[in-house]
Formats: sequence, C-alpha cells, structure tokens
Amino acid sequence: LSTCSKLCYAIGGAPNQVAGSAASFFLQIYLLDIAHITPFQASLVLFIGKASGAVTDPVAGFFISKSRWTKIGRLMPWMLACTPFTVVTYFFMWYLPPFVSGRTAWYLAFYCLFQALTTLFQVPYSALTMFLSTDQKERDSATAYRMTVEVLGTLIGAGLQGQIVASAHVSHHCTVNPTANTTDSWHDTPSFPDPSDPLSPQVIYMIAAGVIGGVYLLGIVILFLGVKEKDDPYALKSDRAIPFCKGLGLTMQHGPYVKLTASFLLISTAVQLEQSNFVLFCTHAADLRNHFQYLVVTILVSAAVSIPFWQKFLQKFGKKCAACGIAWMIPFAVMLVTIPNLILAYFVAFISGLSIAASLLLPWSMLPDVVDHFRLQNPHRKGHETIFYSSYVFFTKMSAGIGLGISAAGLEFTGYKPGICRQPDDVILTLKILIGAVPAILILVGLFILLFYPITEESRKETKLALEVLR
Repeated sequence: LSTCSKLCYAIGGAPNQVAGSAASFFLQIYLLDIAHITPFQASLVLFIGKASGAVTDPVAGFFISKSRWTKIGRLMPWMLACTPFTVVTYFFMWYLPPFVSGRTAWYLAFYCLFQALTTLFQVPYSALTMFLSTDQKERDSATAYRMTVEVLGTLIGAGLQGQIVASAHVSHHCTVNPTANTTDSWHDTPSFPDPSDPLSPQVIYMIAAGVIGGVYLLGIVILFLGVKEKDDPYALKSDRAIPFCKGLGLTMQHGPYVKLTASFLLISTAVQLEQSNFVLFCTHAADLRNHFQYLVVTILVSAAVSIPFWQKFLQKFGKKCAACGIAWMIPFAVMLVTIPNLILAYFVAFISGLSIAASLLLPWSMLPDVVDHFRLQNPHRKGHETIFYSSYVFFTKMSAGIGLGISAAGLEFTGYKPGICRQPDDVILTLKILIGAVPAILILVGLFILLFYPITEESRKETKLALEVLR
C-alpha cells in the first residue's frame, strides 16, 4: 500500500469522528442547557439514539454482505450513498425547533436517524480494512494511519465545536462569587438566553453544525478518489458467501472474538461516559467552566500525537501488552475528582488522551487478527468480514447507549436543573462518580477479560503463514 492510499483511507473516516466527537462532548449539555429538555428526556434521546445505531449495525451488515461487486467495489457505493443524507440529518440534530412540547421527539428522531446513517457508513468503512491488503503489517499500518487521522478528526470536532459554542455556556451572572446572603437566589435562578439574539446559543450551534457538515463532503471525496477496494484475495470462485445469520452464529461462538468484544465494549463504555460527562463535570462540579474547551483540546491533542507511539509499542511488545496503557487514566481521573485543581486538570487531560488513544487503536488493530483466525478455521466461506465488523460495532454502541442513558437518568434522579449556576450537591456527587468510579471499574473488568484473549504474537505469525499457503 502506498502512503497516499493509507492517508486517503484514513481521511475518509475522519468526518464520522468529527461529528461523533462533537456529539459525544456537547450533545448532552446542549439538550439540557440549550434545548431545555429534562435529564430523563435527554437520557431517552441518548439511549434510544445509540440503540438505534446499534440495531442498524447487523441490518447494515446483512445487506452489505448481500451486495454485488460493482466497478467501484462492493463497499464504496454504500459510503457514497449515505453521506449526503448524513450531512442534512446532522444539521437538523442541532436545530432548535420553534415548538416546545415536541422537542424531545424532534431530537430523538434526528439523533436516531443520524446514528443509523453513520452506521451505514462505518460498517463498510471499517470492513474495508480487510480489502486493502492481505499483509497483516500493511493492515496494521493502515489502521494506525486511520486511528491517527480519526483522533485528529475527534480533535477537530471537539475543538471546532468547543471554540464555536463556548460562549453559549458562559453565563455572566455565574462568574461573580455570591455572598453568603445571596447564595440561595444565586443557586435557584436559571439564566436562559434571548432567542432573538443573532448570536444566540441556538444560532451558534447551527453554525458549528454547518461547518462540520462540510467536513463530511470533503472526506468522502478524498476517500473515493484515493482508495481502491480489492475483492476477497483468499476466496476461490467456487467459494460461497456465508449466510448472514449462520455467520453471526459462528462469530458468537468464536472464542477470540467473544473475549475481544466483551473487553472493549466495557472499555469503550468507560470512554463514552468520560466524554459525555466531562463538560458537565467541568461546568458544574469542578469550577472549570471557563476552561472546558481547552481541556477537551488537551485530551485530543494528547491522543492524536500518541497514536504513532502506541503503534510502535504494540509492534515491539505485542498488542495485549499495549492494553496496559488504557489503565493509566484511572488514578488520575480519581485525583481530579478528589482534588479539582486547574493544573491537575490539564495533567489529567493529557494522561487521559494517552489512554484514549490506546483504547481507540487496539480493538481495530486486533479485530483483523480475529477475522484472519476465523478465516483459517473456515477456509471455504467468504463474506464474513462485514459480519464481524457490524456485530462488533453493534455491541459497543449498545453498551455505550446503556451507559449514557443510565448516566443521564442518574442526573434526573438527583435533581439536575438546566440553566442554574450551582447544581445540588447530589448532582455534583453523581458527576464525580460518573467521571471517576464508574469508568475505573469498567476499565479494570475489561482489561481482566482481555487477559484471556488467546491470540498472541506467535499465533498471529502462524496464522499469517497458513493464510499465505491458502492464498
């Protein structure tokens, strides 16, 4: 593979990360503080939206596996077709409708549609890794390029969104320390923006959505022009495509895949909880409301620059060993919760970025090894790649949706009120638990499951040799 092809492949996946990052960091606080829906309604939007995206994964895998080869490939037409609809849906997801009673239904509909459309792009895009090259090192290299650019996309999404919408969450009446005699009124008085202001939060969020929508169009053009999809290099003309339902059953019985998926669905849920609650934590629990956009950028810059380090690390010490880096965020996140200091917050953001980079790179680097292992055990079947990738994304999205739904419902239960400067103590405690204790437990359990993952560096080499003989 040429460097240009790897780079074009990587850039093609960046728009999904740009939009996903903006939604992960800012959608929850947008729904609560700008759209003014209740935390329970926000939890329904987040959970059902993620669940709809998850349900779309196996459906997308089914139809893609039935697709015929075209002049531009079997996967590329899906990505080209869904991108324009994704852009329109994303824009309306951040639009504030003039009616109030039906806002929850509005955001639920467009968030569900957005999640479904991004799935129709993500499943063929991630499965495309298997059709770039037959060489494991080349695929790992392409994955490293992809993860680096996707983290940069995450950085661009959060950075653009954070810089554009930061003013929407700065309330001037919250910047003055209240006196002892005015604490109660300062606590209970909400501050809502004037919707007639041409630079109101609603307009600011729509500007951000328009900018990110343009990134989608640029990314798909680069992907289409720079990447050539190859047909299954191991399949004979006599080989039959594996039926989707049968293939799904076989994947659920494949030991390496089950262990890998179980491990990283817990780890990805922990990362999602950190992302979705970080801005709320900085705003309401750590007195860092004027720094959250810079802290988010620090996390993502750290993640972007450390991807090449993790790629070299896993090549030298193995992929399972590299997983230890995911645990680095645990002690520092606990320190931030217990000692909410500005300097410590930036240090925690830097370390969290290193851990997030490892959690992003490793599953997508290990999943092709699992697919190769399965191929060796089922040598006369083809079309299983999309089944693996779609079911993996299904489980990680579903677990993240459950986690986000529970976290938003927890804020509702503890009395979160949009628009006020100081939230109740129970809400602050909930945010600390969601940032510190819950992700720590999920990551530790996920890493424990990963200890039993059976594919080692030696077995990878044996599989590679066996597949070369097969080819």
